[in-house]
Amino acid sequence: MEHQNLSLGLPDGTYHYAVIKRAIEQIDAAQTPVPLEELAAEMGLSPAHFQRVFSRWVGVSPKRYQQYLMLGHAKQLLRAHFTTLEAAHQVGLSGTGRLHDLFARWEAMSPGEFARAGAGLRVAWGWFDSPFGAVIVMGTERGICGMGFAAEMGAPEAKQDLMRRWPNARFAQDPEMLAPWVARAFKGDPADPVPLFLIGAPFQIKVWEALLAIPSGQVTSYGQIAQAIDNPKAVRAVGTAVGRNPISWLIPCHRALRKSGALGGYHWGLPMKRAMLAYESLPPQAGR
Repeated sequence: MEHQNLSLGLPDGTYHYAVIKRAIEQIDAAQTPVPLEELAAEMGLSPAHFQRVFSRWVGVSPKRYQQYLMLGHAKQLLRAHFTTLEAAHQVGLSGTGRLHDLFARWEAMSPGEFARAGAGLRVAWGWFDSPFGAVIVMGTERGICGMGFAAEMGAPEAKQDLMRRWPNARFAQDPEMLAPWVARAFKGDPADPVPLFLIGAPFQIKVWEALLAIPSGQVTSYGQIAQAIDNPKAVRAVGTAVGRNPISWLIPCHRALRKSGALGGYHWGLPMKRAMLAYESLPPQAGR
């Protein structure tokens, strides 16, 4: 598997995501903050090297990072930001103007096109490094249509998972076509939004649109999403649609939690969801 180097100003994504994932697991398992020396020893690195790796990925030291990752963090996020999606719904979720602030612009496949399971579509694909390890990205001439992470699932499985969603499409390895969009996806420049092409059933697209209204560093619940799409009894169906989101990270299904504050499921693995939430949740003054 070859990865495209995007020159994002990031350390090697595959290796360093694995280190950060293990560090997060170690922190989660602890009841009290874990000293730098202990964390570094668990990672098989010197304290100085681990501090550099961790601080470059996160933007703050391991000690400060733990303040945002201790038990109950998800619940605190939910309590603090639970009404964000509801407020966004009141001012309207639709339109590229609303999404411009979220560094994405999108259009959706028509129901008829969706029913043809990708027939007539050329879908380019390529592997890239990201802050969360190896990422496979797929796209048409209209924008990114798929993004999946291999760290937990495995590379062949991640690729096949996305390809199975559009079985009649024609797939072509073409990382050069996708590279500019992928670079923008992880830089988040509001003046240079990432084009997305949503391929899904009408109900799924409504749910994904609602997910796009959740700002970075904030979360909501499946029930709040159901309220936002004017279908409050459809919580279970919302959860299914969230799980079928093909454009992870950019359509931020990792920001949807259970009402209790539990993380719930995540298609690309709970460690990935936990890492994404932690990556986003640091306040601006902490370097994120």
